[in-house]
Amino acid sequence: MRFRGALGRAYRFAGVGALVLALAACSGQAQPPKEYGLGDAITPGSAEDFAANAGDAVYFSNESAALSQDAKATLRNQIAWLNRHPGYRVTVEGHADEWGTRQHNLELGAERAIAVKAFLKSNGLRSDRVHTVSYGKERLVADCTQLSCRNRNRRARTVISPETAAR
Repeated sequence: MRFRGALGRAYRFAGVGALVLALAACSGQAQPPKEYGLGDAITPGSAEDFAANAGDAVYFSNESAALSQDAKATLRNQIAWLNRHPGYRVTVEGHADEWGTRQHNLELGAERAIAVKAFLKSNGLRSDRVHTVSYGKERLVADCTQLSCRNRNRRARTVISPETAAR
């Protein structure tokens, strides 16, 4: 049966369109099936491994450089990790919250970094592997006035780098 006129043209147009779409679908590159895993694995002995398994930060009370029991436990984990991976050196970054003068916070950050270095050294880590720096309030993790945010800024962060890195 043949359709004439406008109806015939509409059917031909629809047929040609369907053919074009079918050819386009067949000619495209087939995408490989997506593989689902358990997430990105952390490379053993990496900085991510250090942060995840030893912890890379300890926290302090307001205006204090005294190590809490939680901080000491984290530092013991760091020492164990660093003893298993002797090819790294450590920089302890001392930080403070945003309250106080720049100079005061630089001094407080330095005291915190030195307290961590002293603990690492007294618990078996060679002192030539540990360096300190104070950032005071220059590198805030959280910038707010709430107490919970300020607590996160009062910290000493342990950053590892390969021994062969320039000093």
